[in-house]
Amino acid sequence: MKKSMGQKIFLAFNYAFLSLAGLLCLLPFINLLAVSLSSSSAVAAGSVSFVPKEFTLSSYQFVLHSSKFITAFFISLKRVLLGVGLNMILMICTAYPLSKGKKQLFAKPVYTWYFVITMLIGGGLIPTYLVIVKLRLIDTIWSLVLPGALPVYNMIILMNFFKSTPEELEEAAQIDGAGVWTTLWKVVLPISKPGLATVALFCIVSHWNSWFDGLIYMNNPRHYPLQSYLQTLVINPEQMLRISGGDYTKILAMVNARTGRAAQLFLGALPILMVYPFLQKYFSGGLLMGSVKG
Repeated sequence: MKKSMGQKIFLAFNYAFLSLAGLLCLLPFINLLAVSLSSSSAVAAGSVSFVPKEFTLSSYQFVLHSSKFITAFFISLKRVLLGVGLNMILMICTAYPLSKGKKQLFAKPVYTWYFVITMLIGGGLIPTYLVIVKLRLIDTIWSLVLPGALPVYNMIILMNFFKSTPEELEEAAQIDGAGVWTTLWKVVLPISKPGLATVALFCIVSHWNSWFDGLIYMNNPRHYPLQSYLQTLVINPEQMLRISGGDYTKILAMVNARTGRAAQLFLGALPILMVYPFLQKYFSGGLLMGSVKG
């Protein structure tokens, strides 16, 4: 279809605006990478912008030899594996029944509002903390996983996606003798990969980037997830060099607080950057189909 002059102007403006917005989001990350790959003297002199000066990997060598960073990294990795696995199981088992009509699920509006109301009214920080204490989950990985075991917003996206799947497929499976669980696992889920990938990406990012709950529920800093550990370094960057051990003067000659912090922040964001491209192809379709019923 031939585009009018107004449409062409709008598209040109739209592409320019989105390109500028994307560049503004990308430039701080490029600067972070440049700082992490530059020498401490060049960074201290303020001569590093978007291109590394006096290229060196000393900051990454320093970080990868830090036992606290490695420990925090694996705690976050463990949290993502446990948390996302639990999230997906609970979301699937909740969203699938709620995607059915009133004839198939008795009192469906009651169940739906039971979950939706938790998005509107929360228990608050102090009551939640007291519950975690009473359950003796303080200083355990489960204090980071169980409070958000069922993300209701993501469950609703998945529920709407299940609604868009053809009912005829399920009816054909049931005619062939498949039960509810067989229909779910062998018919519905295989054709719901876009929706599953979308909510899985949301859950991965949520667990990996979460830092506040680690500060609250972990009394021992050795149990901090990666983002909580990095948050303490942002507030007190000099602590990173002091707790590293060894000759403080020699360490300061190789890296400073800014280069070491930049290297750790980049490594902390790297796993999400590696996962996102694999889920991107499902993301747009899953989000759109989960927003409205086709």
